[in-house]
Amino acid sequence: MTSESLNYIVDVLYIAAFALFIYGLSGLTGPKTAVRGNWIAAVGMGIAVLATLIKVSETATTLDWILIGAGLGIGVALGIPPALKTKMTAMPQLVALFNGVGGGTVALIAWSEFIETKGFSEFKPDQSPTVALVVGSLFAAVIGSVSFWGSLVAFAKLQESIPKNVEKRLVASAKLFQASNIVLLLAAVGAAVYIGLHPGLPVWWIVAVLVFAGVMGLFVVFPIGGADMPVVISLLNAMTGLSAAAAGLALNNTAMIVAGMIVGASGSILTNLMAVAMNRSIPAIVFGSFGGGDTAAAGGSAEQGTVKATSASDAAIQMAYANQVIVVPGYGLAVAQAQHTVKEMADLLESKGVEVKYAIHPVAGRMPGHMNVLLAEADVEYDAMKEMDDINGEFNRTDVTIVIGANDVTNPAARNDPSSPIHGMPILNVDESRSVIVLKRSMSSGYAGIENPLFFQPQTSMLFGDAKKSVSAVIEELKAL
Repeated sequence: MTSESLNYIVDVLYIAAFALFIYGLSGLTGPKTAVRGNWIAAVGMGIAVLATLIKVSETATTLDWILIGAGLGIGVALGIPPALKTKMTAMPQLVALFNGVGGGTVALIAWSEFIETKGFSEFKPDQSPTVALVVGSLFAAVIGSVSFWGSLVAFAKLQESIPKNVEKRLVASAKLFQASNIVLLLAAVGAAVYIGLHPGLPVWWIVAVLVFAGVMGLFVVFPIGGADMPVVISLLNAMTGLSAAAAGLALNNTAMIVAGMIVGASGSILTNLMAVAMNRSIPAIVFGSFGGGDTAAAGGSAEQGTVKATSASDAAIQMAYANQVIVVPGYGLAVAQAQHTVKEMADLLESKGVEVKYAIHPVAGRMPGHMNVLLAEADVEYDAMKEMDDINGEFNRTDVTIVIGANDVTNPAARNDPSSPIHGMPILNVDESRSVIVLKRSMSSGYAGIENPLFFQPQTSMLFGDAKKSVSAVIEELKAL
């Protein structure tokens, strides 16, 4: 087969892959089509890999094929087991880790291109134009390195591998990190520009770029608090996509360019949506994060009032005789793996004529869409999951709202207390309900590290304990009514 025929086949396969990427992405707009969308996009990626292998087959040596096979084998061995075994509660950490690996890979590609071209001074006939290769590689080196190291910190924070006292100190040192980041950014960009203007420099120059950018990635995410973490994950994802597109430009690989731009564009849109949902600009999140600080930031419990405890029996009676019950899920529901039990409780209530809805805050949990995925796993109807803007008007005519493990997204201080770190962040108006039942293990603060006045309001009662066990106890009481 001629070289022209192979190029034609590769182009056709790439076009098919891109179409599947876009069609698969459109399926991620809802839980009902998300699984199918993932499979369609995965098939598209498989076709893109096949096309790339066909493209390199003309010049690949036996050693090249051995290395390619080894790389594929290692990737499959390291990627599939955690994807299969990771619990839904740990999915944000896995997403952060996989995203970081993508950014790290792009940074290594840039490093490899620098070495292969002897500091961007010698090019093969089939390589892309000098400007595209140099600029693409250097951009990929900086952004990919930031994404890799920043994602590792995000993973450690989500995994709670960083001690709380250490994390508080990191958040408190935000201004120091910000000043350091300006210096590191100037150093990384300056070194990259110098490399581009002076071909043939020693390899330690590109290493310096990777180190400056990597340290900046660490310093950017270190002081960012837990309440901002969903936005950070989305932002790092967008950065990985853009760095992959830049690497594709350097390698003259259409598949990397298109796939990277899709990831970068979708990640950027999602980042903006998350920031709007928190009523915070992206620079404010990166340079003025909150969370993980002193829990006294919004006032101590002594100032708020007295907490009123309740029992599973009282909670069951309240909900059984309500016209409408709204369930507000949070990370505590994910930790307890209570989604199936909550669905069983909702089915019981609906059999008694009670209307049950689910109020989903855009940044509930540890990543965008976390609660939607959990509830969809329990076969909760998509129409029953209401977004914040759609459900907020219903709380004032709701008999009972049951909050399961959510904290910061229901905190009325965001609306009422100008001194609160989360003031201005849109929240679920749970405090407007006639009655509120909060399921929590203890009175500890949420991920943002601030007190929630909702817990002390007269219409609120606390049902302490593991969420799954508490809901199971409520179910037994409902069956007895």
